[in-house]
Amino acid sequence: MTQDPAAATTATAAATTTKQRLLAAAREEFAAHGIAGARVDRIAELAGVNKERIYGYFGSKQKLFDQVVSEALDELAEAVPLRPGDDPAEYVGRVYDFHRANPVLVRLSLWEGLHYRDEALPDEERRATHYERKVAALAETFGTEVSPEVTSCLLGLIALAAWPSAVPQMSRLILGAGPRPDLRAQLVEFARRAVADSLPAAGAGGGGGGGDAGAGA
Repeated sequence: MTQDPAAATTATAAATTTKQRLLAAAREEFAAHGIAGARVDRIAELAGVNKERIYGYFGSKQKLFDQVVSEALDELAEAVPLRPGDDPAEYVGRVYDFHRANPVLVRLSLWEGLHYRDEALPDEERRATHYERKVAALAETFGTEVSPEVTSCLLGLIALAAWPSAVPQMSRLILGAGPRPDLRAQLVEFARRAVADSLPAAGAGGGGGGGDAGAGA
């Protein structure tokens, strides 16, 4: 018996919608409780579906967690790109803005680190390639080759931008409980000076007026 194409399309769309609801609910659950503390029944209840759908679509809670983290990181990569010619200091500002607006991502990253520790990530090769492209873009901005100095620079820039959102309690203890609207500008300026001091070529010829600085977040 031939299936009605319209009915098949409707069923596919419904399945996609259900899967997206599960992913959205799982993102909140994993961000709040980590993979060990997350409950599939809470995810299913929040998504409004039977929890057996989780196993049908994703196979296991572990695989659901991995997909949630992977999709969240893809969103960050799309929202805050780093291209040749971009100002590295303004990149810090854009990453800072993204994490301030989307604190769930950094929480997911912390839970992932606690879960996997030194073990290989399920999609480690793909994610490493993503950062290799960023390192290459940064090196091109600096007018130099990829080197340990450039890779360390990228790690430092990301850490500088993400750390206030990763450990808000430390930010509060150091900076005080009140709002600090000037923090972003200070981090950007610190990054600018650090890059110029550690990579003199960057201060001389690269990273000053970069491409789409200010776009993304």
